Amino acid sequence: MRSATQFTNQTIMTDPDSLTTLLTAIAVADSATKMVDAVENLAQARLEAAVPNLIAVLGYNNPGAAVAAVEGLIAIGKPAVAPLLELLDGYNYGARAWALRALAGIGDARALELLLDAAKNDFALSVRRAAARGLGTINWDELPVESIAPNQARVIEVLLTVSQDHEWVVRYAAITGLQELAIASTISNPDLTRQILGHFDRLVDRDEDLTVIARIWLAQKEIQTYITALLSQQPELEPQLAIDWQTTLAKLYARKRQEQPYPEGDPHKFRAVAAAILKGDR
Repeated sequence: MRSATQFTNQTIMTDPDSLTTLLTAIAVADSATKMVDAVENLAQARLEAAVPNLIAVLGYNNPGAAVAAVEGLIAIGKPAVAPLLELLDGYNYGARAWALRALAGIGDARALELLLDAAKNDFALSVRRAAARGLGTINWDELPVESIAPNQARVIEVLLTVSQDHEWVVRYAAITGLQELAIASTISNPDLTRQILGHFDRLVDRDEDLTVIARIWLAQKEIQTYITALLSQQPELEPQLAIDWQTTLAKLYARKRQEQPYPEGDPHKFRAVAAAILKGDR
């Protein structure tokens, strides 16, 4: 399957005959594989006129075609945002989740209100997951300067709540969103970055899912790596970016020691495996 990056490198086509041909291929596709191929070709063409058709594909019962459509919408970029917001399927939660993935990939600030509401209130875990991830990809420089800090405060409030969702995949996505927000606000709002790192410290002590805990560790590492690289280039930022990494890492290692694998034959090991299998079946 072609990547969104490959789509981005293509020249946008405007020939209406090309659109007709590509849409005909989708209409006559008589297998899931042919449908995926047809949608990939449509996405690769980067026709703005095809945006409604790509959005329609998000509602098909074909994950491969949906992935191709999402990549195509991301490659088209900003011209796809308004149609995505207008044509969002309020009844098909699968299509809604795919649409939010596209909006997250584009990062346009016009999607902010939708992402905030979906992350906090949507009943579908796939939608909450996509929205939480999308809240970390907002292009903040698209907003008026005076509205960036207030909107980032709204985002962190929602993500702090969503990072305690009852579904681990949603919590995982919220950690990803918080990581991106921490990095994006490091210079303009270092207090926000410190707040996120403090929240990670508390989550490590509370969360029982090892996958989520591992994602928290990765987020803290990525933030530390970013700040370290930033300070190497701009050492004058040291006073405002002072973060107690030693304490943070000490907490991480303490929790990590608690998660040492059970020895072979320990009954707790099999109970943990059974619980993981049941969780995967839900």
